[in-house]
Amino acid sequence: MHTPPAELNRHITAFLDDLRLRNCSPHTLRNYGIDLEQFSVYFTPPGETPPTVAAFDHLMIREWLGDLYTRGLDPVSVQRKLAAIRSFFHFLRRTGVVDKNPARMVRRPKAPQRLPKVPTEEQVNGLLDGVATAEIPRTQPVRDMALFEVLYGCGVRVSELAGINVEDLDLKDRWLRVRGKGKKEREIPVTLRAAAAIERYLAERQPAARETALFLGRRGARITDSAVRSIVKLYATMIAGDSSIHPHTLRHAFATHLLSAGADLRAIQELLGHASLGTTQRYTQVSLVDLMAVYDKAHPKA
Repeated sequence: MHTPPAELNRHITAFLDDLRLRNCSPHTLRNYGIDLEQFSVYFTPPGETPPTVAAFDHLMIREWLGDLYTRGLDPVSVQRKLAAIRSFFHFLRRTGVVDKNPARMVRRPKAPQRLPKVPTEEQVNGLLDGVATAEIPRTQPVRDMALFEVLYGCGVRVSELAGINVEDLDLKDRWLRVRGKGKKEREIPVTLRAAAAIERYLAERQPAARETALFLGRRGARITDSAVRSIVKLYATMIAGDSSIHPHTLRHAFATHLLSAGADLRAIQELLGHASLGTTQRYTQVSLVDLMAVYDKAHPKA
């Protein structure tokens, strides 16, 4: 006889289904699914049924977070898991299942501010020049060059790059339409180098039937996020000897180098697609750190 899933798990499934209908990113869906599964397992001792969703209070959620700390999770990971629980109970309240969101009463753990590691302009240009001339056996080197130029020249997220369609390009006026978090669209100017690299790639691009993606992987299908990360890591390791460089490193470099050149912070926010200016302001901290390093090295009284 089939045993129906416990109430908590049924509501978790309904919540994830709702996120899919709202076009939530696959990355967020995967992480929320993992976090909520761990939440359910913690409150389901062997042989027992988890509490009903209405029975949860903020003390129970704090107990779970305390267990995460005990198991050595860092504050950033705990923050994400709390965000998943808050979103879950917000959904339950919105759909009338519960009358309050107990997770909102749990304080968000503080995490140390980590400044992103940002390569210099010389280092990025050296990497891109290396991609153009590297004698690395690759099946699509022209595509790889265009991929790097768009990541750095446009500052897009890896998911945004993979989601670009050919119709999103206006190479004549050098504009690119991308779909960011929450499927929000924005337009970004394309550098001359990126436009030239894309044109060279389009001349040899071989899509599968009815494939609209700009960047293609194997068999002419849309490239995946993980494939882009692997490509960047391969070239960064072979050319710069640095396997820690990833697509988001180039996005950080895009923003930091614009700011260092005097670009307005609000303009950078628009280019990056940040909902909050506070997120963009991290780059001012990076620039200040670089400025202080130059000052300490060059000033005679430093």
